[in-house]
Amino acid sequence: MKNIIKISLVAACVGLGLTSCQSDLTSLNDDPKHPSILPSENLLATAVYQSSYYMDNPSVNFNNYRFFTQQWAETQYPDESQYNLVTRNQPRNHFNRMYVYSINNLKQAKMNLKNEVETDENVRINKLATLEIEEIFIWENLVDTYGDIPYSDAFKPDENLTPKYDDAKTIYLDLIKRINDVTATIKPSVNGYSTDLIYGGNMNKWAKFANSIKLRLGMNLADVDPALAQSTVETAITSGVISSDDEAYKLKYDGNTFSNPVFDNLVASNRNDFIPSELAINTMNAVSDPRMSVWFTKVGGVYKGGVFGELNDPYTNFSQLTSYFRGATTASNLLSYAEVAFLKAEAAARGYSAGGTAADLYTAAVTESMRENGVSAANTTTYLAANPFNASNWKQSIGVQAWIAMFNKGFASWNFTRRLDYPILVNPPKSNLSSVPYRMPYSDQEYVLNGANVKAAGAKIGGDKATTKLFWDKF
Repeated sequence: MKNIIKISLVAACVGLGLTSCQSDLTSLNDDPKHPSILPSENLLATAVYQSSYYMDNPSVNFNNYRFFTQQWAETQYPDESQYNLVTRNQPRNHFNRMYVYSINNLKQAKMNLKNEVETDENVRINKLATLEIEEIFIWENLVDTYGDIPYSDAFKPDENLTPKYDDAKTIYLDLIKRINDVTATIKPSVNGYSTDLIYGGNMNKWAKFANSIKLRLGMNLADVDPALAQSTVETAITSGVISSDDEAYKLKYDGNTFSNPVFDNLVASNRNDFIPSELAINTMNAVSDPRMSVWFTKVGGVYKGGVFGELNDPYTNFSQLTSYFRGATTASNLLSYAEVAFLKAEAAARGYSAGGTAADLYTAAVTESMRENGVSAANTTTYLAANPFNASNWKQSIGVQAWIAMFNKGFASWNFTRRLDYPILVNPPKSNLSSVPYRMPYSDQEYVLNGANVKAAGAKIGGDKATTKLFWDKF
């Protein structure tokens, strides 16, 4: 991976012209339209777009989260729903997008920011905090996708081209510390990057987002380190987490220059092989879920999902995703208020201080998901009356409802299913794996560029397999 970064830097110099990478030049060689040092705000925008678009991308060539949670099925080419992660190199593609195209840009942005003119030092501090929080967000995605990963040695191409793989829990501890440190620096009375694509420089929202990442991390620790989980979760909630849809972490698209990745893959690419799974349809049918009419079309007057992992009948024989998901301007909602609300409900069910009872917070979480999806208050009340919180089996109660609410939010849904083990996901008969995936295997390129370290990492975690559980996934 370090070789990739170094090659990218060399390629950048070649692309700009050799003279742009040298310092002792005449002004005749300066091209203001093609600067050799990109503004940090441009690098931030690139990192945000790359990470958000590809975390949310339903392409069979990338993360495959929607298949890991069995919410989508395929009518043609069912390799991905049969958990073939080799043919299309999904582990490599996601790894490179997050490291090379995303974190690498943020690291460079931090360096460039030091030399940028800024009249208000508090604005500079907030800009640095924005870069740090965005970077932490991507690290959290990586460690919860792969497990142990290159971290402390990463992005040091002049020192080490073969970075070690750090222990995943050690990374968790450092990310929590980094969140605590960065949120303490934020100056809420002034903005950061006014052009940032998520919050437009609003540092109160960036702080709540950071605390919500901390909430995610804390909840994932619940079964492996209960004391640390509780303290992490409670301090995150006390400090202030996302508390409205307006504060959710969303990348918005204009539909022209940039379009939603579901639109790009299903509409613009004219793909007619992605449908809601039978598990999704049947689960929602069983509870008379009013979100179905918002999300899915009917076939012959009924909702019909595809059998996961099987080569199904023609696309037109099944329910399809509506324009609610397929719109060019639909935002990628990667840390939603509904997700935070379900995390708080789970925290309360585990006995943590989360700002309310588990039942009340469960009701608030379901209500927010319904509101987010345009369901009326009356229909929400009816649904909750028929599907109340079940304290005797809260993992099932919260797990199934969170899985439904996180439909089309693949990574968030995968965290819930791995941690709570609901709904129960059955490995398809024609699966390439011995069970459903619990992690993404390491990039095949790492075995070429960083072989000794990736082999050691695989051995340490119990094998570099999709069926190896992450350290926090104990049950």
